[in-house]
Amino acid sequence: MTIPQDRMDQLLKRFSMMETQMASNPDSDTYVKLASEYSELEPVVAKIRDLMSANSEADDLKSMLDDASTDREMRELAEAELPQIRDRIDELEKDIQVLLLPKDVADERNAILEIRAGTGGSEAALFGGDLFRMYERYAASNGWRVELISASDGEAGGYKEVIAMVSGKGVFAKLKFESGVHRVQRVPDTEASGRIHTSAATVAVLPEAEEIDIDIRAEDIRIDTMRASGSGGQHVNTTDSAVRITHIPSGIVVVQAEKSQHQNRARAMQVLRSRLFDMQRQKADSERSEARRSQVGSGDRSERIRTYNFPQGRVTDHRINLTLYKLDRIMEGDLDELIGALISDFQTAQLAQMNEGF
Repeated sequence: MTIPQDRMDQLLKRFSMMETQMASNPDSDTYVKLASEYSELEPVVAKIRDLMSANSEADDLKSMLDDASTDREMRELAEAELPQIRDRIDELEKDIQVLLLPKDVADERNAILEIRAGTGGSEAALFGGDLFRMYERYAASNGWRVELISASDGEAGGYKEVIAMVSGKGVFAKLKFESGVHRVQRVPDTEASGRIHTSAATVAVLPEAEEIDIDIRAEDIRIDTMRASGSGGQHVNTTDSAVRITHIPSGIVVVQAEKSQHQNRARAMQVLRSRLFDMQRQKADSERSEARRSQVGSGDRSERIRTYNFPQGRVTDHRINLTLYKLDRIMEGDLDELIGALISDFQTAQLAQMNEGF
């Protein structure tokens, strides 16, 4: 799909206008708004200018070939360069299309990461712990901060459930494709016969919601405070009090247990808001397009998205049929190739929909 020239002209005109306005010493609020839009447009404008330059170079080469007076050496040079310039033009047009795709307003938000052990008993809890450490390491490599909200330990280690806030630049944009069922195939340490076991954990990544996003009415929630108890867990069971908040209309229940009951309530409300916001987003997306079911990152929590096979050292993402034989590195948080491929596949699907007139 060729980008209309008038669309590119509009963007260049808008960018130039913003530069003039920012140089005229506007008030601080106006400057902040202009600077935000400017930073979004800057990479698009840079690509448009590169495209204009490449088109101009292609026109010059075509003119040289059409000119009967062009000598043989120059003609051969032009014939060799023109296909390369055309490839460059195609590449730039695709880059611009991707930059102009509709943005997910939640992409720049922090995210709440929830991991729950599924089928597989103690081995599933151990795998849940492995996944959490994998995401912690990936977060560290991106300069993000991971703050534990709550955790319920597995009997043999790992987590039955763990919830954390991941904070930083572009967190949700990269982590949102991780939601779904993650399956592991490996020989447990307790398996004397060397038999491979299969277990699973469910990952949910929710964009952090603010109070302005979700209005939770007091009459729609029930708050119960209780004394936390249990057998020697290192997180939940060391506390003296817990708060359970039930959102009556949706049936969502959030339990938070820390030393401070005030902090418990604030954090439980934070998780509740994010779950309701995520539910609202999924409903809107589903209504917008049934085609979303076939896209990467459908958000279906019951969808098996990835298998980690330890005996073969491979990881397979079933949504894009990608298999990588570097499981050790992936478990150490080297997720860039996986997540990059998922983002690229999603963008390709978006471009296809745009070209089909969706």
